[in-house]
Amino acid sequence: MKAFSKSLGQVIAVIGAQWGDEGKGKVTDILTEHFDVIARACGGANAGHTIVVNGQKHVFHLLPSGCLHENKPVILGSGMVIHLPTLLEEIETLKTAGIDIIPRLHISHAAHIVFDFHKDIDAAMEEDRKKEGEGIGTTKRGIGPAYTDKAVRSGVRMESLGTNMTAILEKKAKCNDRVFGIHTDVALEIENLETANHAIGCCVKDTVTLIHELHSSGKTIIVEGAQASMLDIDHGTYPFVTSSSTTATGALQGLGLPPSALKSCIGVAKAYCTRVGDGPFETELEGEIGNALREKGGEYGATTGRPRRCGWLNIPDLIRSAQINGFTHWNITKLDVLDDLHEIPVGIGDGKVKTLPGWQSSTVGMTNYSDLPENAKGYIQFIEEQTKVPVGLIGTGQGREEMIVKH
Repeated sequence: MKAFSKSLGQVIAVIGAQWGDEGKGKVTDILTEHFDVIARACGGANAGHTIVVNGQKHVFHLLPSGCLHENKPVILGSGMVIHLPTLLEEIETLKTAGIDIIPRLHISHAAHIVFDFHKDIDAAMEEDRKKEGEGIGTTKRGIGPAYTDKAVRSGVRMESLGTNMTAILEKKAKCNDRVFGIHTDVALEIENLETANHAIGCCVKDTVTLIHELHSSGKTIIVEGAQASMLDIDHGTYPFVTSSSTTATGALQGLGLPPSALKSCIGVAKAYCTRVGDGPFETELEGEIGNALREKGGEYGATTGRPRRCGWLNIPDLIRSAQINGFTHWNITKLDVLDDLHEIPVGIGDGKVKTLPGWQSSTVGMTNYSDLPENAKGYIQFIEEQTKVPVGLIGTGQGREEMIVKH
């Protein structure tokens, strides 16, 4: 892995290629060992990264999964929207596990704050949509309303920690009651701000200057994407998308890095496909096979616990994601979930399906490409041929060590 990581260059991004939950957290965690700086650029607590280390499962929503590696700076960029109680809870969870992240945590002063009332607005809007039969399956974490405030220039940024926000929040409370019919607990919101300022006020700074100083000094940087390309506000399956830019370009924007800084981009895709929430899913499976994929793959949302919709891999989606991100490598995850299948259909566009032969033998825990069954190799090669992007990494289980380095 060390040689592979070194070949990727000084700045790399790890980006989901489907609808999220592809396993970005695991590959980021593995690669972070060989990089100096960990950065997350966009999104909020609607993301969920699950990694397994020494049999213990860790779930993060705001902190990048690479933060488990001690002594490495962690940057939360200006493209993020941050729910402060959630962030403090994750920091405390790490502290309980013996990891103090505060001295190396750097939060952009320009990142926006998600208030509890944003979550209430999110839920109220989704309820109204559902009444009209137009629900989009939001996580109700307040992400959309927070980005709405950002877009209309009425948001509150992290730089406001330590200032008197009473008048602004009282004004928002009146608006929330009038427009959405929801009660805003101003006292609670102020308490959350004060608690956060005491705990992490020292972490808020100009992270653009910081990341450029680190880059200029030769530090290597890994950028961890959140959600995935097919959920991008511009390029995803609108309106069933998130409210931020989830592509590599969006990540650079959220961190203040120029496009020329990015040297490699790893697209992460499951060997099949899943989706949480509503929206189109061309290769979705109903019934026994779909349920079998869900159970074997443990396809339940890390953030919401919702069962994920399951289906076959869809090549046109991978091609589109490769086009808009400029993937240099694939990380194909959960290959082992397909081990028992006699045949494996793959979507090739226009409702057409190509059926590839299964391998019906275990790939769990394999770390050498040469050890894979021939039909499993054929499946990987088919992905490479169709997308014109080489597969660099192949996941063969949940554990950190269960990964094949192909290139």
